[in-house]
Amino acid sequence: MIPFEYRTPKSLKEAQKDLKEFGTDAKLIAGGTALVIMMKQRLVRPTCLISLRSVRGLNGITQKDGGLRIGGLVTHRELETSSLVRRRLPLLAETYRHVATIRVRTMATVGGGLAHADPNQDPPPTLIALGATVKAGSSNGSRVIPLDGFFTDYYETVLKPDEVITEVFVPRLPANSGAAFLKFLPRTADDYATVSAATVVTLDRARKIFTDVRIALGSVGTTPIRAREAEAVLRGQPVKAEALREAAEKAKQAVDPVSDFRGSASYKKEMAGVFVRRALEKALEGLSGRGKAKRSRPAPKRRKR
Repeated sequence: MIPFEYRTPKSLKEAQKDLKEFGTDAKLIAGGTALVIMMKQRLVRPTCLISLRSVRGLNGITQKDGGLRIGGLVTHRELETSSLVRRRLPLLAETYRHVATIRVRTMATVGGGLAHADPNQDPPPTLIALGATVKAGSSNGSRVIPLDGFFTDYYETVLKPDEVITEVFVPRLPANSGAAFLKFLPRTADDYATVSAATVVTLDRARKIFTDVRIALGSVGTTPIRAREAEAVLRGQPVKAEALREAAEKAKQAVDPVSDFRGSASYKKEMAGVFVRRALEKALEGLSGRGKAKRSRPAPKRRKR
């Protein structure tokens, strides 16, 4: 690696000051699980690394407006094991549990992973399907960015050079909703997926009609993809197997994969449809399972007096 300066700001204001000083020659580092590798390979050559590890106020998980506020420095492992996340949004904890190895998850941060913008990562599809937003701060103030408009290309986002991800907000699921994340792994469990899919379905009170659907995919394009046309196929339609198959076919049209050692482009496109259908089925099964669990509870017996 080439020589570089190393800054350790204690506050967000100090970090933003360092970013302003070095401009595009600076790189933020939190867990460093991706950046260090890229530096070793000389894919990036910053003259200054600005560590966020000591910055206060960016590592909490709290409830906010019924949803979850996740600090940018929260590690994948912390999110995976959080009792609050497991209770409020179990799909989020499950998704982060699938990321790489426990050693990587212990170091990698939520904000760092999103800023890295690798389209093969597991969390973005789930976060997009859940309707998450990113809060980014700079010396000019802060702004909230919907995650489905955050990624622009390979390793590129809408973040400005002086912006830092301070938190991710994930809203609570509406009533009568189910959610699922699936990934297809042709190699080892810690590898990137050939294709991944996340879905959130919301039904009417009778649980017979789709009132809302969100579908997102990973590893099948230059960015994580939200399959809006596939979603539109289901909204307002009865919950039937043929509707799921039609949505899966539409999802295939939304992806643009490349051939690599994990599969050919045509194979990935087919698998995108397969895994969208399976994720929709799993989301519906989870929703009906919760309903059955409630109905199966016996009513408490009254004691005779």
